[in-house]
Amino acid sequence: MTLGKLSGISAISDVETRSISAENPTGEPGQGGRRTEGTGAKAARDLGLGWKVSPSIELAAGESATLADIAGPGCITHIWLTTHKDNWRRLVLRAHWDGDEEPAIEAPVGDFFCSGWGQFAQVNSLPVAVNPNGGFNSYWEMPFRSQARLTLENTHDEAVIVYFQVDYWLGAVADESAYLHAQWRRSNPLPSKTVHTLLDGVEGPGHYVGTYLAWGVNSSGWWGEGEVKFYVDDDEEFPTVCGTGTEDYFGGAWNFDVPDRGGYTEFSTAYLGLPQVIRPDGLYQSQQRFGMYRFHLPDPIRFRTKLRVDVQALGWRSGGRYLPLQDDIASTAYFYSTQTSTARAEAPTHDTMEIC
Repeated sequence: MTLGKLSGISAISDVETRSISAENPTGEPGQGGRRTEGTGAKAARDLGLGWKVSPSIELAAGESATLADIAGPGCITHIWLTTHKDNWRRLVLRAHWDGDEEPAIEAPVGDFFCSGWGQFAQVNSLPVAVNPNGGFNSYWEMPFRSQARLTLENTHDEAVIVYFQVDYWLGAVADESAYLHAQWRRSNPLPSKTVHTLLDGVEGPGHYVGTYLAWGVNSSGWWGEGEVKFYVDDDEEFPTVCGTGTEDYFGGAWNFDVPDRGGYTEFSTAYLGLPQVIRPDGLYQSQQRFGMYRFHLPDPIRFRTKLRVDVQALGWRSGGRYLPLQDDIASTAYFYSTQTSTARAEAPTHDTMEIC
């Protein structure tokens, strides 16, 4: 079934539905609700077995937990997760496909779900939905052939509680199915007269399907004149796909500024959005911060051998000249590749993720 469309939903498929949560950590049939110990045991002490004894997990400081370890073939179709907002940039989500020790998905949990700033904003897109108050949902299609392993690392110095559910099916996977990747990078601050790299050296064949940016502005004035560029296959100095401005790439125009609505105007649609505008509060929130996404679902950027993606950071200075900016830019890039892992940046750490 095509992502985001209901056509085909009536067809019977020869697959088996499974679901993993703290109540059924293996996803095996008939094993949900059998836990006798867990984070809800005290609340269920008068009710006993089957009454929400284990609704969540606790990750100790520095601990990595396996959320799901699934023998394939099959496909993850939905992930729901929630935890306190302070943890959104302290937890690292990883996905490993088919026994590869290197992750294909490696991103702060908040950024993977288009919530990079540790503050709630409603996201109403097809592959990612974020609902009150911090209900993270991913509908990215994640096929695998022999194994899918999802982990969560707590980089904080205190324990955290996480609620989650991983829904998937087991059955034959089409030969042409590729693996989902998500890579996170941050420039904080971006060195002057350089570009922020979203991807570099990624191997294909594959196709690029989405961008999320958490952009913190470190100067006054408009910040989004920079172009987003895709260097496809044999491109070197100049790209094949070159946009006209940052707000243009995310489907907006003219600085996202609607004067009779107070300036910057949030929006969230199936494929494009600026769901978050964090304005200075005159106290501790001293800078403007933005969260925006574009999902290339009807218009994936396909590559055969390799892909590089970057974005410029440009504002305006006197005389109608561009001003290279030194902003705080964090990106999550989503793409599919036939490779189970490919070139990526250094793993996120507590300090590189920290919002400050």
